[in-house]
Amino acid sequence: MSKLAIIGTLEVEPGRRGEVLTAMLAHKTRCLRDEPGTLQFEVLTPLEDETRVLLYEIYRDEAAFEEHWNNPSLARFRDETAGIAVKLEVTKCAPVL
Repeated sequence: MSKLAIIGTLEVEPGRRGEVLTAMLAHKTRCLRDEPGTLQFEVLTPLEDETRVLLYEIYRDEAAFEEHWNNPSLARFRDETAGIAVKLEVTKCAPVL
């Protein structure tokens, strides 16, 4: 089993990034606390684009990511940000060690 890294790009309604960040940071805390396969979870804000939030996450393996993707915490985040977090693009990557 090899680790899986995720680069996520979240598109946010203009002027609403603060609300998404509040929900995302709560989601991050829940994931790191409740999902043993979630090894790292970083939230980044581009300096020149207020309508994006970037995510960098590392999982133990593909199964851990699938567990994360289907976890109630992600469903809760989606509910909390409905209408303000417009689009999520996920790129799966293999970490080079």
